[in-house]
Parts: sequence; structure tokens; C-alpha cells
Amino acid sequence: MEAVLARMRALDERLPAQDGVAVFNRVYLTVTQTLHHRIERGEFPAPRAARTLSVRFAERYLTAVEADRAPACWRPLIQYRRHPGVRPLQYALAGINAHIGHDLALAVVSTCRALDCPPAALEADFDRVGDTLVALEEQIREDLMPGPDLLEVADPLTHLLGSWSLERARAGAWSAARLLWTLRRAPDLAEEFRESLDAGVGLVGRCLLTPTGVRIRRDPWVPALR
Repeated sequence: MEAVLARMRALDERLPAQDGVAVFNRVYLTVTQTLHHRIERGEFPAPRAARTLSVRFAERYLTAVEADRAPACWRPLIQYRRHPGVRPLQYALAGINAHIGHDLALAVVSTCRALDCPPAALEADFDRVGDTLVALEEQIREDLMPGPDLLEVADPLTHLLGSWSLERARAGAWSAARLLWTLRRAPDLAEEFRESLDAGVGLVGRCLLTPTGVRIRRDPWVPALR
């Protein structure tokens, strides 16, 4: 856990504060520190399993943002990380969407393989990790949401952000993890499902990053999603 926290802190020091990845990284650093403290205080029924899940979960994010070509679910955040029309809250939720919607299911399966156990053995710890994320989501929205005067101008922003739910994303991640575990003896089908999950979560992320803050011109430096 300390190793992934150190990598997040290094990323925080290296990136400009307004960078979209930096915005998510600050949020996720807080989440990971909170999980670390809760595990160390004995709040998880199976500390080893919770620690393994948390580390493998974090490593997927770090690998994605440090890769030459990120998975499709992370590509919108990375490609639009400096867009002038995207607000910090959008960056934070787009990162959470990619991490919960895609990475969490794969981290559960990876943890099950490492500990030689089915997903059901991790369900209690999975729920506690999810509870920590849900508790922090409201704080994230309060800290990063524009003030009341901006909300009148940016009404599309409130509509956009209200259409995404961490609870639904968490439930979807658990279902995806169980399905991937069931498909572990059918690698071709499992890979097809992973690719579909990756692409679908990426599409949601792109929608969450719809520019709302400024009137947008066609800017040649904004890369197209592939």
C-alpha cells in the first residue's frame, strides 16, 4: 500500500494542479489513504484480502496513466486533461467512472487469482471499499462543484453530473467481476467481455467530459478518440 501511495504522491508533485489527471489523482490519493487507515485500524474482516484488493485496484490506475497508450476507459480523461471547457468535478468523476466501471472488476478477479478464492469470499471487503468511495463522493462534489452563480450559467453541467451514479457503477463492477470469474475457463469470451466493458466505460467517460465551461471552437490540438 505504501508503494502505491508513494507513486500517487510523486504524480501529484509532478503534474500541474489544473491537469485533469492531477485532479483525479488528488481525489484518489485521499481515497487510498482513507482505505489504508481503515485497514490498519482493523475495520475490514479480512485485512490481507482488503489490502491486496486495494493495491491491485490502485495499480491499474497508475499503470493506465503512465502507459504510452491507456485503456479505452482512461483515454477520454487523458486526452481532454487540459481542455478549457471541462471543469475539475468532471475530471474527478470521469476518473472515478473509469476506475470503478472498469478497473475494479479486473482488480477483484486478479485478487481472487492471487488469493485462490472466489469473488464471494471478497464481497464483504468489496462492500467496505465501496462504502468508503460513496462516503467521499459527496465531499468531492461539494469541494469541486461550481458556486451557485455558476450553476445558473452551467445548468448542463448539473444535468450531466446528475446522470451518473457511483452506486450503480459499483454494482455494475461487482456483476462484471463475477461474470469474468465465471468466464475464466473461456479466455476468448472473457477477453471479448473485457474489451466491451473497457469501450463502454470509455464512452461514459467521454460523455462526462462534455465541455460546459466555455464556448468551444474547433481546436486542432484536441485529439480525436480512437
